[in-house]
This record gives sequence, structure tokens and C-alpha cells, in this order.
Amino acid sequence: MQIIREIAKKVAQIQNAGLGEFRIRDLNDEINKLLREKRHWEVQIKELGGPDYSRVGPRMLDHEGREVPGNRGYKYFGAAKELPGVRELFEQEPPPPPRKTRAELMKDIDADYYGYMDDDDGILIPLEQKAEQEAREKCINEWVAHEKEPEVEIETTAQKLIPSQQDIQEALLVRKKKELLEKYGLD
Repeated sequence: MQIIREIAKKVAQIQNAGLGEFRIRDLNDEINKLLREKRHWEVQIKELGGPDYSRVGPRMLDHEGREVPGNRGYKYFGAAKELPGVRELFEQEPPPPPRKTRAELMKDIDADYYGYMDDDDGILIPLEQKAEQEAREKCINEWVAHEKEPEVEIETTAQKLIPSQQDIQEALLVRKKKELLEKYGLD
């Protein structure tokens, strides 16, 4: 709490824009030193089993509410934000995130990614069993219906496998008619 009070006092002093550039820079440096000391105390408190204050700390934002790029170390307060060279830090866009390497992309791929664990949740197996039962019933019904059809003239195996010239011509004619009807949009 003592460090926080000192930081608050120095931040109040730096708000005064009437100070010279060097005094503003010195105050800003002192505030950043106190912040480093505060961070060290937070780490020590966490190591001793206390709460983790670093996770709930505020972020440094620019005038539009965006987080300032490159602010993980040194921070600027009050009039220090308006110093030459500092203003440009708040105006530049943050650097694009680094591209991930193939190894980084592949490290999280496991059996789950390929779907090997999909039936572990108990949803897929009952759906597959139901679909399998319906398909089996459909095949049985078709087979029973086929068995009930009256028998027609039985052809020999050789006659079934080898079409005659007339069968080929009829099939070609039907196919050609169908293509022409589709081409001209007729039914």
C-alpha cells in the first residue's frame, strides 16, 4: 500500500503540464521504478501463497480506449504522454501477431481432431443403430416384394450378359432422346 500511495502522489505531480520536460521524464521514470518494485512485491506475495494481484491489474489505454502497443514494460503517465516521441507510440498500430510455424499448428492436433472420439459422447451410436435398422428393414421389404412378383420367362445366363444388336440400338435411341429432351427443356 505504501508503494501505491507513492505512485499516486507522483502521478498527481506529473499531471501538472507546467513542469519542464526533464522533470516530467524524471517523475515518469520514478513511477516506472515504483511499478517494478510493486510487481516484485506481487510476485513475492503470490509465492508466499497470497492472492495474484498481477492478474487483475488495469491495462494502459490510449485516448480512444485501445491498449497501447509495446506497453508491457515502460508506461507513460499524465503530461508524459504528450512528450515528443511518446505521442507517436500511442498513434501507431500494434504490430501484427507473429505467424505460427507448422509445428505450433500441429501440436494441438490429436485423435479428437480426426473424429476418433466422436462416439464417446453417446449420441452417435444410437443414431447409427436406428439408421442401420431402417436400412435393414427397407432391404428386407424390397426382397420380400421381389419374391412375390410373378416369374417371367427365364433367360439363360449367356443371354442376360450379352445384349443383342437390337438392344444396343434401342438403348442408344432412348439415351439420345433423353439428352435432346433435357437440352431443349422438354419433359
